Amino acid sequence: MVVRMIPIWATTIIFWTVYAQMTTFSVSQATTMDRHIGKSFRIPAASLTVFFVGSILLTVPVYDRIIVPIARKVLKHPQGLTPLRRIGVGLVLSIVAMIAAALTEKKRLRAARLHGLTDDPTAEIPLSVFWLVPQFFFVGSGEAFTYIGQLDFFLRECPKGMKTMSTGLFLSTLSLGFFVSSSLVAIVHKVTANEPWLADNLNRGRLHDFYWLLTILSALNFVIYLVMCQMVCLQGQETR
Repeated sequence: MVVRMIPIWATTIIFWTVYAQMTTFSVSQATTMDRHIGKSFRIPAASLTVFFVGSILLTVPVYDRIIVPIARKVLKHPQGLTPLRRIGVGLVLSIVAMIAAALTEKKRLRAARLHGLTDDPTAEIPLSVFWLVPQFFFVGSGEAFTYIGQLDFFLRECPKGMKTMSTGLFLSTLSLGFFVSSSLVAIVHKVTANEPWLADNLNRGRLHDFYWLLTILSALNFVIYLVMCQMVCLQGQETR
């Protein structure tokens, strides 16, 4: 039973790789943008992660009050969305988040070029930091679906007496997601050494291409996840 859970475990790691970008490169983007509210107050770049919390607080009641009743009628399942379907929704939202991140970065670079700030990494680009909100929102909403779906799946499917191990297996996907992120950054640095995507000066880099890479990897991972879910269903798992 534990071995049967491994394919689902493996295909959820990439979500947390995407999540890692929100606390690293997205914050780096924010430091270069206009973070003023009014004339005097300036938002700290790292505080943008508050939109994670906001999106989760919004997603959970919307899911409980709107999505679940509709899903029960359409899918004829008492839970509405099964754990595997919840995870799937989270993976799709992570893909949308990376598309939004890539498009926003393109817009940020365009603004830097228009105002002649490409060679000044410390300059404030006249583009509102709130353009970054969609990528934080989609990843936060995806976390609400993926985290709960993963926890439900691993606790339901593990053998009796192994709940602690199953929880540890689930939580390991979070840490491995960050490890994969670090490895991916190192590989990209090495491959793009002549024209670095992830330059110290973001205005001279191609961070949007890195986001597109994550979009492609996430999409491929989602396809593999669907195949793994089909295998789980064929094995007679209750979460189908």
